[in-house]
Amino acid sequence: MQRIGVFVCHCGTNIAGTVDVKAVAEAIAHEPGVVFSTDYQYMCSQAGQNMIREAVAEHKLTGIVVCSCSPRMHEATFRKTAAAAGLNPYMVEIANIREQCSWVHKDMPTGTEKAIILAKAAVAKVQLNAPLTPGQSPVTKRALVIGGGIAGIQTALDIADAGFPVDIVETKPTIGGKMAQLDKTFPTLDCAACILTPKMVDVAQNDKIRIFSYSEVTAVKGFVGNFHVTIKRKARYVKEDVCTGCGLCTEKCPQKKIPNEFNLGMDNRHAIYIPFAQAVPKVATIDPEHCMMLKTGKCGVCSKVCGAGAIDYKAKDTFVEEDYGAIVVATGFNPISMEKFDEFAYSQSKDVITSLELERLMNAAGPTGGTLLRPSDHEHPHTIVFVQCVGSRCAACAEKGKEYCSKICCMYTAKHAMLIRDKYPDTEVYVFYIDVRTPGKNFDEFYRRAVEEYGVHYIKGMVGKVTPDENGKLKVQGSDLIYGKQVHIDADLVVLAAAIEPDRSARPLATMLTASMDTNDFFTEAHPKLRPVESPTAGVFLSGTCQGPKDIPETVSQAGAAASKVIGLLCKDKLTGNPCVAHSDEWMCNGCSTCEKVCPYGAISYEEKEFRMPDRTTKVRRVAVVNEAVCQGCGACTVACMSGAMDLRGFSNKQIMAEVDAICK
Repeated sequence: MQRIGVFVCHCGTNIAGTVDVKAVAEAIAHEPGVVFSTDYQYMCSQAGQNMIREAVAEHKLTGIVVCSCSPRMHEATFRKTAAAAGLNPYMVEIANIREQCSWVHKDMPTGTEKAIILAKAAVAKVQLNAPLTPGQSPVTKRALVIGGGIAGIQTALDIADAGFPVDIVETKPTIGGKMAQLDKTFPTLDCAACILTPKMVDVAQNDKIRIFSYSEVTAVKGFVGNFHVTIKRKARYVKEDVCTGCGLCTEKCPQKKIPNEFNLGMDNRHAIYIPFAQAVPKVATIDPEHCMMLKTGKCGVCSKVCGAGAIDYKAKDTFVEEDYGAIVVATGFNPISMEKFDEFAYSQSKDVITSLELERLMNAAGPTGGTLLRPSDHEHPHTIVFVQCVGSRCAACAEKGKEYCSKICCMYTAKHAMLIRDKYPDTEVYVFYIDVRTPGKNFDEFYRRAVEEYGVHYIKGMVGKVTPDENGKLKVQGSDLIYGKQVHIDADLVVLAAAIEPDRSARPLATMLTASMDTNDFFTEAHPKLRPVESPTAGVFLSGTCQGPKDIPETVSQAGAAASKVIGLLCKDKLTGNPCVAHSDEWMCNGCSTCEKVCPYGAISYEEKEFRMPDRTTKVRRVAVVNEAVCQGCGACTVACMSGAMDLRGFSNKQIMAEVDAICK
């Protein structure tokens, strides 16, 4: 029988406020196999860990149970303590009596009773624990960044600066992301292109970075340090290594009435196009849905005028397979669709636009050359109404919006208002808001400048309805909650601060990476405080707004943090794996392939093996074999196995049932 020591943590009052920790320690002291049981204020402290090491030596402990916080926070800490005391680290079990007891119960008797039950279950499991030894696997010293916005660009540059090769996969023909569409940035009002373009050029010129633009990830296999990724390179119908980016083909193309996605459909582009002047790579792309040559075989103007001979109408999609040690997700965001918000007349009037559309109207490279003009009649607007939180902070029952705050809207609206008032002093600007949220450095000062220096009218209340009239005006009806009255404004232009949501590629990508997502399709971090840029899937890291709404400074900071984690991983020659992996009892396996089909990591294969039967004959049977370097210990195979051949080291069926029995006593 094991000699088990139990250590119950007070965690200040986090646990002790609702759980009688001394009663827990006393109750567990009488469990079979327990030879030492005590409590302490902070078990995770140096003094607490010294207590564990001393108890191991004094009582010759063979197993440890720590009743404390979540194992997500402290399991690694206490395993290191056990190893320092001469115990196998996997002889440690954590009973989570904080999140599962003190934080969910208000009365002490209930919390204490549940804590005792969880501690008994942990003791029962330790009785059946066995020493485990982690395996090792090599590390592929190359990183993959999925997404070429500012987050992906900064992450790739930082990894490359450390000397490691890195690939960027971007679905659009150019890197740059949403930041490339912006005019100015808050709170400094400096030019977005002036900040972004040099970084884009740095990426293009860095010999450690490869750009797979107009491409997408289609398959991911493997595990941390050894990911095998398939990348689909969509046909551009233009040879990237030949095209000079001169733009002559885009000028001569006769198909020129195609809505321009980069300018959000507010002007047109040609069937062959370069998204914007600073595009990286500066390579033309043919739109197969609108190119007459590809659709009918009649035209070919771009091929005739291309002096470099870069046009290739017979190009096909190609697939590239690469190995990577780490993957960074930087898929970014999109504004939500305004179709469901008909109360603001977005689908009824061209003069009701989103904030991102306003960015393009104010940009010197935009559809109006930087002059603010109404989309309907190209006249200068004299009264502009901004509507905040369109689609953000909606009720949980609302189907057309998001519950969360999109975080950036308050600040970019203040930016827009200041820029308009500065350039067009004769324009009156009104902002309808719920709250003004300015949590960043110099953000609140920026907002106050908009009100105090630029005379922007902030109205606390929401807009109920926008109605276009026959005179081209937009009648805005809203509420002023401070003065308790209805407000009616005849506006020339209405700007909607649309909520942001994760890019649509996030969900299928998360499935490929076996990464976790929240209910809003943002990638979930491994721990919100201690591991904010790591996903729960080892080797997969998060950068930028794929993890949640954030502004550019926060995005760049997170990109650097993700890069540092990647560099720390790639610096290692070998990685120590998790020994809690699946294994197959070959005598019980019936070769049905069920486990192979459910394994998300591709860790299970089948082999033909010879078995010596009881009657001394030899029989060849098909049995499952687990690649322990690939297995991540998810346990899916153990659940699916109909013959009971599959089991999980460290979490065997016997151990789980022992916990259940302890709880049910």
